[in-house]
Amino acid sequence: MNNDRVGLEIEELEEVEIEECARRGKEAPRAKRYVIRIDKERKVVTKAEITGREILSLVGKTPEQFKLYQHKRGMQPSRIEPDEVVNLRAPGVERFSTMPKDTTEGRETATLRHEFSLPESDEQYLDGLDLPWETVVDGGSQWLIIHKWKVPTGYNHSFVSLALLIPPSYSDAQIDMVYFNPALQRRDGRAIGALSTQHITVGGSRQEWQRWSRHRTGSNPWRPGVDDVASHLGLVDEWLRREFEKG
Repeated sequence: MNNDRVGLEIEELEEVEIEECARRGKEAPRAKRYVIRIDKERKVVTKAEITGREILSLVGKTPEQFKLYQHKRGMQPSRIEPDEVVNLRAPGVERFSTMPKDTTEGRETATLRHEFSLPESDEQYLDGLDLPWETVVDGGSQWLIIHKWKVPTGYNHSFVSLALLIPPSYSDAQIDMVYFNPALQRRDGRAIGALSTQHITVGGSRQEWQRWSRHRTGSNPWRPGVDDVASHLGLVDEWLRREFEKG
């Protein structure tokens, strides 16, 4: 019995660098110790599951004064709540960063508009991004607006507001294209194709947005019941990065 069991046991390593596993696109193996990076500090923990509060405490910080963000390979940073459990072995977990809490945050959130509701799963996803977002009705059009969206390197802005036109029959009907404010340009001076202007009224203010005419292909159609705000934002990120593959 013992021989069979020993053969099935998974080898446990002494120590694993979480960031290195993410770079290689690998899930972190089981280990006695996990090395994680928080801001610029490297810390060692002896368990694979740890709360946000515990991660902050490793660098002498508390949830009352600091926010914690998890960075996954190729994804937007996501905020980790104090009692939220992080699995360090999950694929893509790269590192963590902290940010002092801003005393003006409550006032900023109060100004956001929610003039129509999205499906619960979409709103939970948006809340998880920890970025300010709002829903706006302009005439007969419904807009989802996400602020402080991080843009890949190479553009004239590092952060922009992003708008998605939400069709009345969403999510059976697809979300198409994307809109940015302020307008994006390539820093190398090369032109970005298929751009135009879209005006959106937000809180009584008529704003000019940059429309990127980018669409799904026949081999990558909208999948009702599968695709949603999250999957479309993944496509938006791909469009932004693909722009530089043209040279």
